[in-house]
Amino acid sequence: MVFMDPIPLAPEAQARVLIDAQLTAAGWSVQDRSKINLFASQGVAVREKIMTPGHGRADYLLYVDKRVVGVIEAKPQGVPLAGVEWQAAMYADGLPKEHRLRAVLVHDRLPFVFEASGSETYFTNGFDSKPRARKLFAFPRPSTVARWIREADDDPAWPTWLAKVAA
Repeated sequence: MVFMDPIPLAPEAQARVLIDAQLTAAGWSVQDRSKINLFASQGVAVREKIMTPGHGRADYLLYVDKRVVGVIEAKPQGVPLAGVEWQAAMYADGLPKEHRLRAVLVHDRLPFVFEASGSETYFTNGFDSKPRARKLFAFPRPSTVARWIREADDDPAWPTWLAKVAA
């Protein structure tokens, strides 16, 4: 009997396998865009979501409590994530009109923006007074993201912990 090695995945596909596993471990339901079920979990990560023309295709569109809240830009391991923040920001700005009614928006864009490679993850919280990418150890749980949204709604003048500390 001859055993053949499986077909190797492209580097970005390898990163997505790792990202899928990390999202699942954090409590997200990872789904293909052709089979979206927003009732599957509090947090749903939809792969390969097409954005408005000129804004490309987000690697993942994130939903919490059936509302769009963020995006993830996936890159192969070894690619500096600091160099792809512009791409993730472009997705955050390019939410299709039909999704805007059920989205959390800050200054007309999605607030939670991630860049990930499977070995590292960067995160920008659009609720911060001076949003910037920060390195994370893991993706936040959907319940944590829901809490961040509630806290921002409850205290819009100081929507994040950083804003409260700065004040």
